[in-house]
Amino acid sequence: MDWPTIFSMANLFALLAWVALIFGPRREIVFTILREGAVGLLSLFYATLLIYLMVFAPAPGGEAPDFSTIEGVRTIFANDAGLTLGWVHYLAFDLFVGLWVARNADAISLSRIVQAPILLATFLFGPLGLCIYLIVRRIHGLPKTA
Repeated sequence: MDWPTIFSMANLFALLAWVALIFGPRREIVFTILREGAVGLLSLFYATLLIYLMVFAPAPGGEAPDFSTIEGVRTIFANDAGLTLGWVHYLAFDLFVGLWVARNADAISLSRIVQAPILLATFLFGPLGLCIYLIVRRIHGLPKTA
């Protein structure tokens, strides 16, 4: 497989979804397309890559991946296939978190101008963006209940 091309295609797909999330209209249909379309496709792509790597291109010696040691994780990510698999995992989860942040921020009427850098931080740095949002949400105030 051409792993650099697969990596680039996944990146471009996720980038387009993030652009739609940050700059697009906030309508239920957009959230549905991004959640079930973009996140769903990235998740399905991840599952497909995982099955491919485990069935058709297993680790040398046929050992199962070892996530319990740093050496084991280093081995998993030591080639383009493992790195691409891990990156698609991050892309799917970060986009899912970004969708949650956007919906929750809309619910508390947080300005889209304030949301944009938070969503960008979530896209680029994952948990750091989420942490920033949780702090801003606490300062701004939680959703009001009727």
